[in-house]
Amino acid sequence: MTEEQARAERFAELFRAVYLTFHRRDRPRSELPGASRAMLEHLALAGPLTVGEAAAHMRRAQSVISEIVTHLERDGLLEREIDPGDRRRTLIWLTPGGHEALRRDRDVLGLDLLARAMARLPPGQADALNAGMLALIEQAQSHGARTHGGDIHDHDIKL
Repeated sequence: MTEEQARAERFAELFRAVYLTFHRRDRPRSELPGASRAMLEHLALAGPLTVGEAAAHMRRAQSVISEIVTHLERDGLLEREIDPGDRRRTLIWLTPGGHEALRRDRDVLGLDLLARAMARLPPGQADALNAGMLALIEQAQSHGARTHGGDIHDHDIKL
């Protein structure tokens, strides 16, 4: 085994330990039903779409997507707006509440648990830990790897 492989194995062990130590315990990871989460995630990646376009992208019947959209709109997570490029079309898009619901849904770690532990680290160590994680992600991305949720950029991560 090379030194790089040994380091990778150690990192994987530590990553599992971090997950098991800090995973969210406040509520189920997702309060969104699967179809609703899929709709919000798709819109977040694709941008505003018509119900028909969303149905085609998601390979679901337009009536099914329309029902999901109506439910999400009623919950304040989506809104309908007139397409500025073609006033005959109505687009669906995330509300600020929809963006926030997705952000919460994506959180797999308990931020309060992490904050308490990081507050006890020596000065600069939490920043160094975050900088090291970001550097690891950037190295993987520079060689073609993609994160599950898309690219991570400096402005997405607060160091």
